[in-house]
Amino acid sequence: MRGRMTGLAVLFVFLVLAWTSSIMFGIVRVPFAAVIDAFWAFDGSRDQLIVRSVRLPRAMIAMLVGGSLAAAGCLMQALSRNALAGPELFGINYGAALTTVIASFLFGTTSLGLFTWSAFAGAAIAGFSVFILSSIGRQPLTSVKLVLAGATINLLLASLTQGILILNEQSLDTMRFWLAGSITGRDMQLFLAVLPYMLLGLVGSFLLAGHMNVISLGEEMAQGLGQRVIFIKLLCIGVIIVLAGSAVAIAGPIAFIGLAVPHMARFMAGTNYRWILPYAIVLGALLLLLADIAARFILPGEELPVGVVTAFLGAPFLIYLAQRKGGAK
Repeated sequence: MRGRMTGLAVLFVFLVLAWTSSIMFGIVRVPFAAVIDAFWAFDGSRDQLIVRSVRLPRAMIAMLVGGSLAAAGCLMQALSRNALAGPELFGINYGAALTTVIASFLFGTTSLGLFTWSAFAGAAIAGFSVFILSSIGRQPLTSVKLVLAGATINLLLASLTQGILILNEQSLDTMRFWLAGSITGRDMQLFLAVLPYMLLGLVGSFLLAGHMNVISLGEEMAQGLGQRVIFIKLLCIGVIIVLAGSAVAIAGPIAFIGLAVPHMARFMAGTNYRWILPYAIVLGALLLLLADIAARFILPGEELPVGVVTAFLGAPFLIYLAQRKGGAK
């Protein structure tokens, strides 16, 4: 236990350093002294305005989005007992994308506020649709049915989204950057609007950690140990929707954090979800911060969407994981 606490403390130190670097570095470099003054001796100077109005909200959003996606991925993999599962499995990404595209098409606006709440609604609708679809039939709700229902809803929503974008070039132009996954241009007001949902989801994930330890052993084993499996699954799905839905709502569909980070957390913390979850949350926040910093410097004078960076880094990991699981059979 002492080793796990030490490891978590070290990761937290790296997280603080990454958070500070995210505020300092970019197209405009802000000195460390100006960062300190922006909090304790604000005078309205350019550097301090950059810190408070641009860099601070961006860093906070990166931390919370990364941690939320990682926690959602942990719950998804425990619930489905599938090492390749991630928040995308519930159609949450494409559910959010579809409702955002529809809102942009109907209202003809690129307001981030509209994007956020329409995306949140779409993520929730998609997630609950997967649960309802997987519950239909004489057979009880199982992990296999959950995965199949998620894949079906995902394909349907992706097709509908692409169809609307093809038919409406204006929506394609306005949605391209959001669909790639980005945390630029978000302000503190949007962050504070989504923050309660993220915190609720994170608290819920910790409360479910002990149950996930039992569920991951198998449904029959969990029932034999007195677990109310269907009720726990329903709660878990609700928490996943809140976590991933709020993350996608404010940052767009950022890939691979929810898939890769739980594996890293299990490698470092073992098999107990009471430890896996805090490790995953800190690791997810750290990795998304680092990816966002990298996105500012890959192209000179321009910034890439952070979702492009995570996809570039995560694709090799997915290939390796798929090959390893395939070889294990």
